[in-house]
Amino acid sequence: MGERNLNFDLVIPRKDTRSLKYDFAEKRGMPKDILPLWVADMDFQTSSYIQDALIQQVNHGIFGYSEATDTYFEAVRNWVKKHYEWDVDQSWLIKTPGIVFALSLAVKAFTQEGEGVLIQQPVYYPFAEIITDNKRKLVINNLYLGDDLLYHLDFEDFEQKIISDKVKIFILCNPHNPVGRVWTIEELTRMGDICLKHQVLVLSDEIHADFIFTGKHQVFANIKKEYEEISITCHSPSKTFNLAGLQASNIWIINQNLRRKFRKEFRASGYSQLNVLGLIAAEVAYQDGEEWYQGLMKYLKDNITYVTEYLEKNLPQVKPIKHQGTYLLWLDFRGLGLSTDELNHQIIQKAKLWLDGGEMFGEAGAGFQRINVACPRSILEQALERLRAVL
Repeated sequence: MGERNLNFDLVIPRKDTRSLKYDFAEKRGMPKDILPLWVADMDFQTSSYIQDALIQQVNHGIFGYSEATDTYFEAVRNWVKKHYEWDVDQSWLIKTPGIVFALSLAVKAFTQEGEGVLIQQPVYYPFAEIITDNKRKLVINNLYLGDDLLYHLDFEDFEQKIISDKVKIFILCNPHNPVGRVWTIEELTRMGDICLKHQVLVLSDEIHADFIFTGKHQVFANIKKEYEEISITCHSPSKTFNLAGLQASNIWIINQNLRRKFRKEFRASGYSQLNVLGLIAAEVAYQDGEEWYQGLMKYLKDNITYVTEYLEKNLPQVKPIKHQGTYLLWLDFRGLGLSTDELNHQIIQKAKLWLDGGEMFGEAGAGFQRINVACPRSILEQALERLRAVL
């Protein structure tokens, strides 16, 4: 039986399904009838192979302590090899319930309170939270927007901040959420060499690695042998196959000493095996999900083109930043001349749209909004019409 869930135009009602995206608007201070395109999960059913495997397990009816077998690693290894050209070893793998969870463990394992951890804003907001909540020093190396409508790295500031703030960890976001950059091998190498020089540990969050529309994904640890010794690589099927609620992530640590310290911190957290449904979903996704994934990528590419062309034609004062990776578009609303509060009021209260306000990704994000385009085209059309009617 082949893949059944390839109709990405199909609108699946998500209200009253305990969906964070659809069912908690009022609890979060939003209008009840708001259209949500904020949090990064998709409005598509996952691969039917995953659905069938989960149904089979549920019918078995026993949900005891479970662990992945060798077939789990084989599925993950084959995917990583095929899609990122990276040969991995089973001994490197530590499975965690999520990437942010793993990043927080690493911050605790490899730094002391008050020590510097560097991020590149505007960036995924939990990065800042796990630094400050763990009483580490938040160090910011802001990205800057070029005339080419692409974000770029300030390497001089990057190195200067590492030196002046005695940075111990750098959290790399590649592809970058929310600005949609896919860093080139040259850019990654330049950052990597600076981190090598100053013995900075690189936590490489590559959760969006499967959503590359321009260029190709480069695993940071796979650029140079030396980078293997100073990096922790984070992958997950949760974004790729819309499995965030099942909580399964793959953390690769090649350096044995780093791996030992990370495992010790993991044990201290009190967490042991992943949930059985997450393990099954991840294995089947990487084993049988290719056809679904390719269909998804084509649909997302068309959605990205649709939004870009719609804005150019109907709302030229809203500029989409040139998009290379992820299914999240970064939109520049600064041309409207509105304050952050005014802009949010227009979008939330008038247009009844729930996007992610740029300021949550750091001060450098003020005046921007992040929109999730992983939904049926009809929902996207509705959202853009609402925006146009107000702006």
